[in-house]
Amino acid sequence: MSFDPSAPDSAPSQSRRRFVTGLSAGGVATGLGLWRLPAMAAAGLAAAPQQLSGTQFDLSIGSTPVNFTGHTRPAVTVNGSLPAPILRWREGDTVTLRVANRLGVTSSVHWHGILLPANMDGVPGLSFDGIHPGETFVYRFDIRQSGTYWYHSHSLFQEQAGLYGAIVIDPREPAPYRHDREHVILLSDWTDKDPAELFRRLKQMSEYDNRRKRTVGDFFRDAGRDGLSATLRDRGDWGRMRMTPTDLSDVNANTYTYLLNGQAPAGNWTGLFRSGERVLLRFINGSAMSYFDVRIPGLKMTVVAADGQYIHPVTVDEFRIAVAETFDVIVEPSGQDAYAIFAQDMGRTGYARGTLAVRQGLEAPLPPQDPRPILTMSDMGHGAHGKGMEGGCGGKMGHDVGQDVGHDVGHDMSGMPGMSNMAGMDHSGGGMQAHPASEQGNPLVDMQTMAPAPRLDDPGIGLRDNGRTVLTYAAMKSLFDDPDGRDPSRTLELHLTGHMEKFAWSFDGQKFMDAEPLRLNYGERMRIVLVNDTMMTHPIHLHGLWSDVEDEGGNFHLRKHTVDMPPGTKRSYRVRADALGRWAYHCHLLYHMEAGMMREVRVEE
Repeated sequence: MSFDPSAPDSAPSQSRRRFVTGLSAGGVATGLGLWRLPAMAAAGLAAAPQQLSGTQFDLSIGSTPVNFTGHTRPAVTVNGSLPAPILRWREGDTVTLRVANRLGVTSSVHWHGILLPANMDGVPGLSFDGIHPGETFVYRFDIRQSGTYWYHSHSLFQEQAGLYGAIVIDPREPAPYRHDREHVILLSDWTDKDPAELFRRLKQMSEYDNRRKRTVGDFFRDAGRDGLSATLRDRGDWGRMRMTPTDLSDVNANTYTYLLNGQAPAGNWTGLFRSGERVLLRFINGSAMSYFDVRIPGLKMTVVAADGQYIHPVTVDEFRIAVAETFDVIVEPSGQDAYAIFAQDMGRTGYARGTLAVRQGLEAPLPPQDPRPILTMSDMGHGAHGKGMEGGCGGKMGHDVGQDVGHDVGHDMSGMPGMSNMAGMDHSGGGMQAHPASEQGNPLVDMQTMAPAPRLDDPGIGLRDNGRTVLTYAAMKSLFDDPDGRDPSRTLELHLTGHMEKFAWSFDGQKFMDAEPLRLNYGERMRIVLVNDTMMTHPIHLHGLWSDVEDEGGNFHLRKHTVDMPPGTKRSYRVRADALGRWAYHCHLLYHMEAGMMREVRVEE
């Protein structure tokens, strides 16, 4: 597949509004017009993507022209659809998926969050060799779970180019909630640029999309509010870090058009309801790089599942959904004919939108976007130790990070005093954070956090004190007790590390190609502690195994397949190594993974 070298940021005739909101008729294009699958009707009247049900599936990966912005570009599609068809399975069945590759390059499909044998996981180089051009690979595995999941390519940048779709698994036993109808809501980000070119741009100019930096006017406003001394100190801290507090995401709506079920905002995807119905909305963040803050003005949302697993219901006005996460929510619309589904990106540069309505063709007014968020030193785990530290912050920063007192983390810590059994222990740190020796003098590490904390009750940057009830990890609690019940026998600590200017990302300062595999003993119950040493948010996904998030007391709290790690956080989760084989473990920001934030995990007897 080849991309037109003319990129949207070099097309002066295209307005930013057209780029952000997209075309009302944008979608899969062939010939002289726009073509949609039967389940996707005319502009503004779009239904859900095509749904395939049963136990036997034939999927064809190919290249299809699409037009979301006024420029036709090639996308990687499944059965000619973007997003790929919804796959509907049933718990207890065995599914067979024949995946044919019609591209000119190797491809793959990974079944995100699905428990299966390692050779069915779909990661080239670990699970199998990939699906070569013209070949068909047969996936076959038992369905041992239920809920909302998704699938995507694990080959280079094909996920960014459109190879992603939803999975819905119906439970063997009735769900612990009632609903009258349901809709899948798949959020994603689209770029007209060749994704490989976008990656090269990130390596060369990582701040390209950070166009809303603070101005002189902001300085005087902050000085009037916080005082001149505090404002000068704040600007000095950020200057010494060679970072900016507006850099929340590497790529935003200056490059992306945000999609909801394959529709740009102007396309107005619409899901129907009858007044008084309980409507189940299955939210999936299938983006390459984008976090979304989701609300439906005028409706409360009751969250009943996270990453496919039931939780105690919690009612909110808004939730942040990290890349690769899924949330099931129930809404009860009544009293008006249309409601807006509004998903603004974390940096407030753009949004995806859709509508819930009693009939097609209706729209609800969109709320204004929230103010631009600004990071603080506390957001990065520096607030508690601000005085007397280098740069006036609680962290080391710059191009040459030194070593703090500490242990060689990233290895088994069970031999250390007090580390063999940490159940019930507070993993929030509390003192000065130690760092691994591999970060010492490392040119790929530009900062370290000194006072990280779990912050499970924090809704996140840009969502605090906004007048709305916002979902947090602390508010979610699995509906079941710890399925394993054993205390972890050992603890592994890993640091999320990076260098913003070089766009280099890693665990413990070691890129994927330079790191040894993490080895787990088959059947063991162990604990992973993650420390985010960067100023970016990272969604961390461990293939093949559940990640059972602990509360701040070290107790089982929430079962996840993807764990969100905001800046300056330290979070722990339990892992039961019950699946033999080689598994990927990585940041699910696609370009962070490609830049090195990935490890291999081997579960061995």
